[in-house]
Amino acid sequence: MNFPAKAWVSAFRPRTLPLALASIMAGGFLAASQGQFRPAVVALAALTTILLQILSNLANDYGDSQNGADSVHREGPLRAVQSGVISPRQMKKGMGLFGALSLGSGLLLLWVALGAAGAWVFLAFLALGLSAIWAAVNYTAGAKPYGYAGLGDLSVFVFFGLVGVGGTYFLQAYSQVPVWTQALPWPVLLPAVALGCFATAVLNVNNIRDIRSDQLAGKITIPVRLGPVRARRYHWLLLALGFGAAVLYVAFTYHSPWQWLFLLSAPLLLRNARAVWQRQDSRQLDPLLKQMALTTLVFTLLFGLGQVL
Repeated sequence: MNFPAKAWVSAFRPRTLPLALASIMAGGFLAASQGQFRPAVVALAALTTILLQILSNLANDYGDSQNGADSVHREGPLRAVQSGVISPRQMKKGMGLFGALSLGSGLLLLWVALGAAGAWVFLAFLALGLSAIWAAVNYTAGAKPYGYAGLGDLSVFVFFGLVGVGGTYFLQAYSQVPVWTQALPWPVLLPAVALGCFATAVLNVNNIRDIRSDQLAGKITIPVRLGPVRARRYHWLLLALGFGAAVLYVAFTYHSPWQWLFLLSAPLLLRNARAVWQRQDSRQLDPLLKQMALTTLVFTLLFGLGQVL
């Protein structure tokens, strides 16, 4: 990759990284609440997630510029390839580098977490990792980017929620025992659903902001399909389902009043939901992306601390 470094750092989109780490943190907190916390596993999971998120951001920059979504009609910040500060060829090299780094970090994570726990478990998680790399690249890049068919929400829900939280928990809780004799406790899926919904809500705000440019580029996101009003109702639904899943988890696993600590995040979620509903100018929606991502991080910290206190 050629520099300037500032252009590459901007293309990495640092503001998206806390959201990517939230699911890893949630899985770490859940394992810690049961005395299964493994710092090395969580650290490697966090590193792998950061690398995958950067890969996804680079691929999104490249793919949208090639497919026409990054046009003069787009309301968001100017992208690196769109502005010409990084060429498409350079961006593809960057994608290759971070794809390789993601794979290497993921393999090291599986080796540290699973060891000789069973080849089939290793292969299953390797398949998940390769799927994550494929999903990161093919969201807007590739011959048939699935983000242009409105499947981005499902991908974010699965990888930021179910895989991120459930996978991090599994790799800690069952790394010292025969994993083939164990099953993932179903209540763990509830925090995974919560994180998946909140991450999808961040994407939804982004897609509401870009409805016009996405329509012109043939990028049929969920907000393009629903229209601006129903897309905002969908946003409220995502936040309600995510918060409700956390409530259900505490109800099913209750052992301390501290578990309700996450309720303090409710005003932040409500503030975001109201702002998304009220702001009709696309340019006014961009700050809400950062707000929703940081709110998800606050929710994760409060929820996690409540489980371990």
